[in-house]
Amino acid sequence: MSGRRYGPIFRTSLVGRPLIVSTDPDLNHFIFQQEGQLFQSWYPDTFTEIFGRQNVGSLHGFMYKYLKNMVLHLFGPESLKKMIPEVEAVATRRLKQWSSHNPVELKDKTASMIFDLTAKKLISYDSENSSENLRDNFVAFIQGLISFPLNVPGTAYNKCLQGRKKAMRMLKNMLQERRTNPRKQRIDFFDFVLEELEKDGTLLTEEIALDLMFVLLFASFETTSLAITAAIKFLLNNPHVLEELTAEHEGILKRREISDSRLTWGEYKSMTFTFQFINETVRLANIVPGIFRKALKDIEFKGYTIPSGWAVMVCPPAVHLNPEKYVDPLAFNPWRWEKSELNGGSKHFMAFGGGMRFCVGTDFTKVQMAVFLHCLVTKYRFKAIKGGNIIRTPGLQFPDGFHVQIMEK
Repeated sequence: MSGRRYGPIFRTSLVGRPLIVSTDPDLNHFIFQQEGQLFQSWYPDTFTEIFGRQNVGSLHGFMYKYLKNMVLHLFGPESLKKMIPEVEAVATRRLKQWSSHNPVELKDKTASMIFDLTAKKLISYDSENSSENLRDNFVAFIQGLISFPLNVPGTAYNKCLQGRKKAMRMLKNMLQERRTNPRKQRIDFFDFVLEELEKDGTLLTEEIALDLMFVLLFASFETTSLAITAAIKFLLNNPHVLEELTAEHEGILKRREISDSRLTWGEYKSMTFTFQFINETVRLANIVPGIFRKALKDIEFKGYTIPSGWAVMVCPPAVHLNPEKYVDPLAFNPWRWEKSELNGGSKHFMAFGGGMRFCVGTDFTKVQMAVFLHCLVTKYRFKAIKGGNIIRTPGLQFPDGFHVQIMEK
């Protein structure tokens, strides 16, 4: 509605600050390509307060590249190759548990599964043997993330800040314990961070390291669990898609010399339809409704002037639901991605961001989704019990909770 009334680029305000909203694919692409030159990452003060003033989204230039390279050490191809068996083992175990405790609230269960896996890779956290529940603090944090910034006891915003405070205290205690009792062999990402902190002339500070851990834990489990929940909903609504996806994964099993062997990296890379399915899921789900940047100087674009210092919100849903690019954009159609580039971002696809700040965890997300789907469709049947109604605009939500019954084949 705003696009029809105001055009694809219009002015509004956010928490009292002037803001340009862009639903224009050309401007969005231009913004991502000019990262660090004409634009830089920006978030409202309330977000900075919540995520930490030294979080990776608020850092720029060389410092951002330095942290990005650190994260790629965890989520790069070589690490992901080694991670495939572990992701498969976790998905297999959780699906077995869920099938004996039906029905399950899918978003909560997948979030728990992914959080435990990510926390183990990052900080060797084991929820079953920990005296404190780290994920509970993140749940409180998420519930107040989009709320009026009134820091008074009892408000959602206050609970959000308290959740962050408790999670950060746990992370800081873990860091201090590791420094007191260093391990001889590097096991997790925390060990790698500690090595960086101890180097002479390091750019890394304890504050930046802890904010990085916090953001990685939050981003990995919250967004991926939403994507998996959306994926299952789309499969249930589109039986022909489920049939095609199942055929691809059963084909992988049939081609094996040893039928019960573990999933390999080569098998993962062969999942062509699965990657089309994932792209279509995140295109329609629009898990990230807005991406913020700030103009570093006055910018002229298509007759518009973006003043220096003004914030700009790139709007992915407007791009992903554009009928000029996507035929019948509200239809779930993985086949639309045939012969298309399935990795990276583009002018018309920014589910994982774009440009220099393209999400470094994208491949990690795809591994988790693809491996989970493999375990699900080859061994189980599933059906919706209640909830999970799709609201078509601007993206997809699950207002009543999405409960699914999972049954062994």
